Amino acid sequence: MSVSKQMVLEALGRVALPGGGDVVSRDYLRALAVEGGAVRFVLEADAPATAQMLESVRPAIEAAVRALPGVDSLSIVTTAQAPKGFGAPQIGGHPKPQAGPLPVPGVARIIAVGSGKGGVGKSTVSSNLAVALARAGKRVGLLDADIYGPSQPRMMGVNRRPSSPDGKTILPLQAHGVTLMSIGLMLKEDEAVIWRGPMLMGAMQQMLGQVKWDEYGPLDVLIIDLPPGTGDVQLSLCQKTRLDGAIIVSTPQDVALLDARKAIDMFRRLGTPVLGLIENMSTYICPNCGHEAHLFGHGGVAAEATKLGMPYLGELPLDLSVRLAGDAGTPVAAGEGPMAGTYAALAARLIAANAV
Repeated sequence: MSVSKQMVLEALGRVALPGGGDVVSRDYLRALAVEGGAVRFVLEADAPATAQMLESVRPAIEAAVRALPGVDSLSIVTTAQAPKGFGAPQIGGHPKPQAGPLPVPGVARIIAVGSGKGGVGKSTVSSNLAVALARAGKRVGLLDADIYGPSQPRMMGVNRRPSSPDGKTILPLQAHGVTLMSIGLMLKEDEAVIWRGPMLMGAMQQMLGQVKWDEYGPLDVLIIDLPPGTGDVQLSLCQKTRLDGAIIVSTPQDVALLDARKAIDMFRRLGTPVLGLIENMSTYICPNCGHEAHLFGHGGVAAEATKLGMPYLGELPLDLSVRLAGDAGTPVAAGEGPMAGTYAALAARLIAANAV
C-alpha cells in the first residue's frame, strides 16, 4: 500500500500539541510532499518558543508518520521563520499578458457556475455539485472566484492557508474529496478585499495558472464558482481560459430571471456554451405538516430554458438542511438523505450528458 498526502495529514492530526490542536489545525504545516515512500515537510513556527514546543513533540510526530504503511523515509524541518520561498505568494496585482485563452494544466474540463444576481444560491450549488461529482467517481476541483465574497472555505470546512514550495506555485487544499482554492484562504475571515478591476483579473490569472490543480492527481473537471453579475472576473475568465461551458443558477421569480438572462447573454457573446439552467429554491416543504409552498414562484427557470432552447438541469428545493450543512462546513451532498440524492441526480445528469 502506498502512502498518500491525505494519510499523512490524518496522522499529523492525531498528534496533539500542548495547548490543544495539532500542527495541521494550528497552521504550522508547510510544503508537505510525498514521493513514493519518501515523506517530507516543514513545521513553520510563528516564534522561537513555538519552535521549541514543536521540537518537543517531534518524536511523537515522527512516530505517527513512520507508522503509516508505505513510509520508507521521513524528513522534517522545524523553523521559527519560513524559509525563503515558503508560504503562499501574494495574490493580486495586474494580469500578465498572454496569447489568447489557455488551458489549465492538470485539468481536463472547466465549468463555470454563474448567476445574474447574488443571493440565488450559486455558491451552495457549486460546492454541493463538486462534492456530488466527487462521490460519483470524478476527480474534481473547486475554485472560489467570488473575490469580494468568498464563501467556499466556510462551506467546505477548510481554514488552513495554502502553502508554496517556491513562492510562486500555490498548493491547493482538499476537502470532501474536492481540491479547493479560494482567495478566502489567504485572508482573515472578516478581512475585506478592496481591489479595482486589474487586481481582480490578476488574482484570477494567478489562481488558475499558479495553483497546482493536479497536486492530488489530474482533475476531470474544475468547477469555478463565479461572483454574481457580468463584470471583470467573468470577462477575464472567458477571455483568458478555455472554458468548456457554464451552468446558470436562478431562483424562479421574474426579478432573478431578468438578471439570469443577462448572464446567459454574456456567455453567449463571449463564446462560452451554456450547459444548462438550474432552478434553486424551487419549492419549500413544511417539515411539520408536509405542505408544499412556492415562496419564490415555481417553474420560471424551466420555462426560460424552453424559451431559449437550452437544457434544463432540474430544480433544487429550499431546505434547511442545506443551510445547516453549509454553515457547518460539510456540504449536504457529502451525506445521505433526500438533498444528497437530489445533488447526486444532478451530477449524474451532467455525467450522462458528457459535460463532465
